[in-house]
Amino acid sequence: MTSTYHAKPGQVERKWVVFDADGQVLGRLCSRIATVLRGKNKPQYTPHVDVGDFVVVINAEKVKVTGLKAKKKTYFSHSGYPGGGKHVPYDRVLATHPDRIVSRAVKGMLPRTRLGRKQLKKLHVYAGPNHPHAAQQPVDASI
Repeated sequence: MTSTYHAKPGQVERKWVVFDADGQVLGRLCSRIATVLRGKNKPQYTPHVDVGDFVVVINAEKVKVTGLKAKKKTYFSHSGYPGGGKHVPYDRVLATHPDRIVSRAVKGMLPRTRLGRKQLKKLHVYAGPNHPHAAQQPVDASI
């Protein structure tokens, strides 16, 4: 009788993967990123262990959205005080903090647990084409 394989946290081998967001559709790109962050693309995937890789996203300012989302999409935040809700349009967020668009979309696709927060820390998003992670020898993601 064979036993089920469970990955051990100390035995996980991680690599660095670079995604280029230039011309990519936001949702499709972020679902691929979330898959790599969770490790679901690996044969040793274990749901309760962080087996995912580090992800670097470049050119986040050139990500696309389809339909009328560029005009109608808003991001909601709340200060915690009564009446402290705020809606910020997509185009203003894209102009000021384009990295937050990708990281917030990926965050919504990860589990809402301690494991999901740990996996989100392995995501590095940059608005332009340059990143400081060349020493980790990242590989390009084949999209």
